[in-house]
Amino acid sequence: MDWNAFLDGFAVVTEPTNLLYCLIGVLIGMLIGVLPGLGPAATMAILLPIAYNAGDPVSAIIMLAGIYYGAQYGGTITSVLLRIPGEASSVVTVFDGFALAKQGKAGTALGVAAIGSFFGATISIIGLTLLGPIVASYALDFGPPEYAALALLGVLLVATVGNGHTVKALVAAAVGLLLATVGSDTFTSANRFTFDSLELQGGIDFVVVAMGLFGVGEILYNLEERHGKIHVPAAIANIWPSRKDLKQASPAIGRGSVIGFFLGVLPGGGAVMASLAAYAAEKRVAKDPSRFGRGAIEGVAGPESANNAAATSSFIPLLTIGIPANASMAMLFAALLVVGVTPGPQLIDENPELFWGVINSMYIGNLILLVLSIPLVGVFVKILRVRPAILAPITALITILGVYTIRNSVFDIFLMIGFGILGYLMKKTGFEPGPLVLAFVLGSLMESSFRRSMLLFDGDATGFVTRPISGTILAFLLLVLLLPLLKRLLRRRVTETIKPDHHDHDDHDERAELR
Repeated sequence: MDWNAFLDGFAVVTEPTNLLYCLIGVLIGMLIGVLPGLGPAATMAILLPIAYNAGDPVSAIIMLAGIYYGAQYGGTITSVLLRIPGEASSVVTVFDGFALAKQGKAGTALGVAAIGSFFGATISIIGLTLLGPIVASYALDFGPPEYAALALLGVLLVATVGNGHTVKALVAAAVGLLLATVGSDTFTSANRFTFDSLELQGGIDFVVVAMGLFGVGEILYNLEERHGKIHVPAAIANIWPSRKDLKQASPAIGRGSVIGFFLGVLPGGGAVMASLAAYAAEKRVAKDPSRFGRGAIEGVAGPESANNAAATSSFIPLLTIGIPANASMAMLFAALLVVGVTPGPQLIDENPELFWGVINSMYIGNLILLVLSIPLVGVFVKILRVRPAILAPITALITILGVYTIRNSVFDIFLMIGFGILGYLMKKTGFEPGPLVLAFVLGSLMESSFRRSMLLFDGDATGFVTRPISGTILAFLLLVLLLPLLKRLLRRRVTETIKPDHHDHDDHDERAELR
């Protein structure tokens, strides 16, 4: 590692123009994270002309990068306050973040999320700085079989994030996988489940599903629950997390940061899978897993640390080997090409100012976000004081505008309303919408990777096992499946060994009495 080039990167970032672009980027990112629908990928696509005309490519890329990781902060706010995930990676935060908000601990949830996000991102940036080329070389070994196995594992873990029955979570996940197949087949161009509708040929957008299930569904459910009841606003206090909260959240922040860093490097993994894996991990290690979904602070700290760590580490494959890990990185990839820079192994040698300038801007950008997010928590939590009669129409307007801005489609609005009714019915019947949404996100990745793998293996499915990385993932998946069964068998065996001893003792007593 060239430490002189690394230090020169800080000199590049601290130039007034670049600092201004960094500040603008993170502010825009935080804003679009708060507004559901308009994600970082769409925003970066809109701002590509600005990148082209910026003059200095370093300033433009610093701003676009700030938009991406800034949106991860902003997406938490609506997840906690409105039960609407601003970003796909914030879906998991909804479960415990909103539960904490209903308990009057919205400030605590947002404060812990901000601190966790900062530490997760910072740890990931350090990893990016020191281990980028090494980790990227491992990521380069990932092909379609590895992605397919990883996505399958993610879908399996979906069942662990539901608050209800495991069978219901699996049913919801199966519906999510089915919805992911809607649209034109990327391999054969055949229409699947489109019902001769031109609007469905492009598939169903994630925003439509998420806004419908979480936004409209929640509005309908709350209007019924609160009908005729006097609404008492939740008491807002303890905006700064207490020492007890921070002590409880610290292990989750550490675990989430590590999980997020490694999953963010993998193309297709990203912040969504990282937040899912971190939530599942926290639930596994918890002494009382039943707390999750009811306001466990670890359920906010772990996923938020993970998705911010993943958002940062996803820059590794982009900058070092020229592979975008997700849609937002694809936009950044396009921006680099627009300004005349080709990302790849030669970038660090040919454009060290840009490479280290962008990486080092993340240190400053995340510090700016931490400084901004904590004091502004008090402003955000005031949303909870708004009466439901006012909040419901505002939430509905946010969801409608957010969905419409994606494709300027009125059809998407009606589709979102349909998913809203589905979300309402799911809540009434005890089904959690979270597994459906998360399986929907992972479904397209799993299908495309699996079909590419079968083409690669000439139809021989044993190829998944013979490849070392995919084989290891599948072995871990098998272990996860068998673990509950092994626990049951162990309990049964222990019970059976205790019972004979008990009977022998009773027989001995009976023989003694007869004597």
